[in-house]
Amino acid sequence: MKGKRQQEILEIIAAHEVETQEQLLEYLKDRGISTTQATISRDIKQLHLVKELTRGGVSKYAVSHHKVAANFSGKLQTIFRECVTSFDVAQNIVVLKTLSGLANAAGAAIDSMDLPGLVGSLAGDDTAILIMRTNESAVEFCEEIREMLN
Repeated sequence: MKGKRQQEILEIIAAHEVETQEQLLEYLKDRGISTTQATISRDIKQLHLVKELTRGGVSKYAVSHHKVAANFSGKLQTIFRECVTSFDVAQNIVVLKTLSGLANAAGAAIDSMDLPGLVGSLAGDDTAILIMRTNESAVEFCEEIREMLN
């Protein structure tokens, strides 16, 4: 559902000058997608949408030209979903448990995301640790993992 909703958001902002999250919610509703403002806000962050000025002087949502790979490709997302069996957070460290031999694949998927809060990662056979800059960024990333795996 998340992937479809985010794809719809990208299509909407490509076709329309969307100035507010409320407008975006209405466009999604017109397409049969019911969601909340909080979810839209997370989607905007994950899609790295920015406000840019149009020739008419209004601000509209657009994909950042400096987009980092937080929305990694479908293949990497599939790899990630298939190999991660559990995850937990301990202060600023996220621990990923994977199927045997797949921790490096999960680590590579995360490394490709170029997360601003990620200091580094280390992977063994079935466990990867991610060192985040802050406790808050570790908790936030775990919530993103939870959404991704559902």
